[in-house]
Amino acid sequence: MSAAARTALRDASMDLLAYFVRRVPSREDAADLYGETMLTAWKHINKLPAEPERQRMWLFVIAANTLSNHRRTAQRRLSLTDRLRDVLAVTAPTPDVEGAYAVRDAVLRLHDAQRELVMLIHWDGFTIVEAAEILGLNASTARSRYAAARVTLREALVDARA
Repeated sequence: MSAAARTALRDASMDLLAYFVRRVPSREDAADLYGETMLTAWKHINKLPAEPERQRMWLFVIAANTLSNHRRTAQRRLSLTDRLRDVLAVTAPTPDVEGAYAVRDAVLRLHDAQRELVMLIHWDGFTIVEAAEILGLNASTARSRYAAARVTLREALVDARA
């Protein structure tokens, strides 16, 4: 990194941190956003303008984009939480709680490849063919893994009842 680039980053550093402190509720978030901004600037340092005034503006554009991404992510997270809350509010509780836990535990004990396939099919609502595509498998491989997983689950659940 050139001396000019180091100087530009150093000279704007406190202003950038203050920019985030004024815009996000926590100092920790401000520090994270500042670090992300500096990392992005460093990755794209070859685009740093030559003039000092433009350098500072360039860094603040990166900061504004970083903040915008942070806000979009936070909004998506809130929307997802709200949707999940709505789903949980209307979903009737499982009458056989112990059975539900046994199934969940049996699924979680499957080998990684089988577990992800079963979860995509039964928990996320995909077909075997769709789950195979998501996992980068051909459909026949997914079918055989799914069949093996069903046998393993059946045995585990029979053992759990005994």
